[in-house]
Amino acid sequence: MSEPKSSVATGDPTANRSVRDLVRAAISGWLGTALEFMDYQLYSLAAALVFADLFFSNEDPAMAVVAAMATYGVGYVARPVGAFFFARLGDKTGRTKVLFYTILLMGLSTTLIGFLPTYSQVGILAPILLVLLRIAQGFGAGAEISGAGVMLAEYAPAKRRGIIASLVALGTNCGTLLASALWAGLLLAFSEDEVIAWAWRIPFIGSVVIMLFAVWVRFNLKESPVFEERDDVVDGKALTKQETIALATETGNLRTLEAMNRKPIKAFSIALLLRFGQAGNSGLVQTYLISYITVVLLLDRSIGVNAVIVSSLVAFITVPLSGWLGDRYGRKRMYMVWAIIALIIIVPTMLMIHSKDTVQVFVGYVVLHNLAVMSFASLENLTLPELFGARNRYTYTAMAREIAAIVATGAGPVIAAAWVSAATGSFIPIIIMLGVFTLCALVASIWMPEVAGRDLTDPRDAI
Repeated sequence: MSEPKSSVATGDPTANRSVRDLVRAAISGWLGTALEFMDYQLYSLAAALVFADLFFSNEDPAMAVVAAMATYGVGYVARPVGAFFFARLGDKTGRTKVLFYTILLMGLSTTLIGFLPTYSQVGILAPILLVLLRIAQGFGAGAEISGAGVMLAEYAPAKRRGIIASLVALGTNCGTLLASALWAGLLLAFSEDEVIAWAWRIPFIGSVVIMLFAVWVRFNLKESPVFEERDDVVDGKALTKQETIALATETGNLRTLEAMNRKPIKAFSIALLLRFGQAGNSGLVQTYLISYITVVLLLDRSIGVNAVIVSSLVAFITVPLSGWLGDRYGRKRMYMVWAIIALIIIVPTMLMIHSKDTVQVFVGYVVLHNLAVMSFASLENLTLPELFGARNRYTYTAMAREIAAIVATGAGPVIAAAWVSAATGSFIPIIIMLGVFTLCALVASIWMPEVAGRDLTDPRDAI
């Protein structure tokens, strides 16, 4: 007998997990995402503040910044490869094993950056080693935040997915805050010469503490209840496509047969556009603007770092609020609202930052970061998993995230550095890039169906 076609949850596999299991899953997702974003923010701040001096020839300061940002982008080249490898494994064998491997690889790579020799010590070998570690870091990180988002979406009760899955975005905020606080502390505690000489290594080496705690939390984490309830999972392992079709034909499971004959083109395209909005804005605001404030506006290095700290604190309100609103009013409506607001505030906030007035720089950065980056990040972590069917949810979510990331977050700061720092010195290119990325999210939100409350055991995509 075929199962009814429904876009909302018809059962609650999360009932098989206790509150303690949900809390452990939430902490696991939060820690892993915090570590990922701490790692990347540590690097992005280091690239903006000191890596141009440490790992690249300083004959041309502007081009050294471009090279440092390019090395930042290299990590994003490895992310889609890691996403494809680990996410496919996660769809076949479960989420927990993969999330254990990704956090271990990501954390070790970050720690080793703190032990690298510099350009003055070993010459060209220094940036080569830095690139290799960035590749390893990106390979592990490629499936980390996607897996954490999928895991929490599949653990959380349908009506509370938004607020619970927003913890993943809160992890990004915590990681950004911790990395920024560490850099602010370094700039306060040590002279610029000491930071460049050796103190820059402290946050990278110290990140091992968080990695070990996250590994411990994940070691005994129970599998996603939605994964275990999938029609094509037998004894903890997914059946092949042929086996799934045979079983669905035998049992008359029409929704599985329909899913096996569908192509994910529409759902994947929507996910890509949504991701462009968040990832593109994130790369420009959280990475390039720090360098812009320091190198182009010639403001004190501490101003950009402290602005990130203040903005990350404000995001402790923005992120759960956006998730809660997504539960109450739906993902589609809230994406549209945030995208329109972001488009409105881009020009005035950039004018405030360009004014060079410290207060205006802080206010402009905080408003831009929270309304054009963190609001999207909160919704993204549950909307993307909800767009896809159960069988390939992790793979499609991870690939959509990372393909968009390599183009937007990876290339965005490099393009901005070349277009602004090395060429025009104007902030107009930043406004144009932010506007294009935000329009991508708006178009996707108009196109997408409402996905709040979907039955996540359904193998069919939402569209």
